[in-house]
Amino acid sequence: MNPDWINGLVGGLMIGASAGLLLLGNGRIAGISGILGGLLDRSSAIAWKERAIFIGAMLASPLLYLLLFGEKSIEITSEPAMLIAAGLLVGFGARLGSGCTSGHGVCGSARLSKRSLAAMATFMGTAIGTVALVNLLG
Repeated sequence: MNPDWINGLVGGLMIGASAGLLLLGNGRIAGISGILGGLLDRSSAIAWKERAIFIGAMLASPLLYLLLFGEKSIEITSEPAMLIAAGLLVGFGARLGSGCTSGHGVCGSARLSKRSLAAMATFMGTAIGTVALVNLLG
């Protein structure tokens, strides 16, 4: 079995490669919240198909991992209500910040976008503060 750092490295390379291919292939930023939002909009049939393929490939990635490396044991230790609340807050934050970690963190920072760098500082600072607070209270 691969050490965890190899899995992280391969995952990071795959994310970077997919973002780079989308940018080089058609000039679009690989912000997942924007792609998913556009998929739900259905205003352009061509863009809708492209977004559906991108989201479909992203959802199929765990199956590819399973085929290549076998099952990975994952233990979820948080309560379901906490996970749902966290997911809703992340979605709200992505909408409020006009993008998510993939759009701002992967693509925006690579382009040295001031807006993306400010967004990254905000969501990383909030994440660090949240973890510190939960560990302090828990």
